[in-house]
Amino acid sequence: MSVTALERRSVYNPRPVIEVDGQRSDRVNELLLTMDMREQEGGLSALEMRLSNVASDPDGGADYAFESERDLRLGSTITVRAGDVTESQEIFRGVITGLEAEFPESNPPELLILAEDKLQQARMTRRTQLYRDVSVADIADQIAQRLSLQAEVSGLSSPSGTWVQLNESDLAFLRRLLRRFDADMQIVEDRLEAAPISEVQREVIEMEMFRDLRSVKFVADLSHQVTSVTSAGWNPLTGREVSGRGSGVNLGPGRGRSGVDLLRDAIGERNEHVGHIPVTTDEEAQALADTVFDQRARCFVCAEGTATGHPSIRVGSHLQLSGISGRFQNTYYVVSTHHRYDVMQGYMTDFKAESSALGEAS
Repeated sequence: MSVTALERRSVYNPRPVIEVDGQRSDRVNELLLTMDMREQEGGLSALEMRLSNVASDPDGGADYAFESERDLRLGSTITVRAGDVTESQEIFRGVITGLEAEFPESNPPELLILAEDKLQQARMTRRTQLYRDVSVADIADQIAQRLSLQAEVSGLSSPSGTWVQLNESDLAFLRRLLRRFDADMQIVEDRLEAAPISEVQREVIEMEMFRDLRSVKFVADLSHQVTSVTSAGWNPLTGREVSGRGSGVNLGPGRGRSGVDLLRDAIGERNEHVGHIPVTTDEEAQALADTVFDQRARCFVCAEGTATGHPSIRVGSHLQLSGISGRFQNTYYVVSTHHRYDVMQGYMTDFKAESSALGEAS
């Protein structure tokens, strides 16, 4: 699905829309100075909002705007919608966990709001637990229930096995399991979504340099590329060795010369052996080798850029970048975003994205 960039609208009002405890607060929206929302692979989005903390009263005077906590308080649920105000999209839903008040000498007082999504609760919960004969999907569903979220998990129903959470937070434990199977998770509204990266595609967004794409930097780096990955272990039940070799299963979007091929031509073969993660079956060893290889291959070409504010640029989106050098004109997988707004610069989106391929040189 291609998305028309917001800058192409004839009339575009990008001011964020804020809701607190399910209600739109006129005071919060009117006194908003800046908004910063950051997300990355592995979940746990964070929000910072800076507000002017002074407001007029009906008698013609002025007082602190948020002193009574009627509009904002610790523990309030906060939702941010971004993009054009007539068709805004939700980019954050979480809980206010911090307030920072500033009283400068020469400027009006300000209030900084700090919030995180519901994975914050998973970050604060550390436990030791044994999970027997379950899949990663089952574990994700259990953790989602603890957070009062709906679980939408695909592609992680096998293998089933025994998993040990040893003095880990629920967030760290689930991140570790998902990364082992080359998967990711994000909070979307009231859902915990988890899936292999090969199945993640939030949007496909066409972006052109000097139009929607304001600036971008690329790095193509062979130093972490390998031509193969091996893993090995021991099955104590059968008394036999197990092993796997990976050379590419999910290299992500984009076309051109892969880092693997360029490495082989420029330097030669380079194998990585994964010996620090235990495996007990050939299937498990193969899955681990494929995961490690694909994770290295996908970050061969890294893009870091700034675009006109676009709420559809999220972790898991595919960016089709054009209007640049042919070697870097490609489709990239977004791995982190920073949605930012201020009253002077407006709404902008910074992103980091990856591709396994480099285009042909002219």
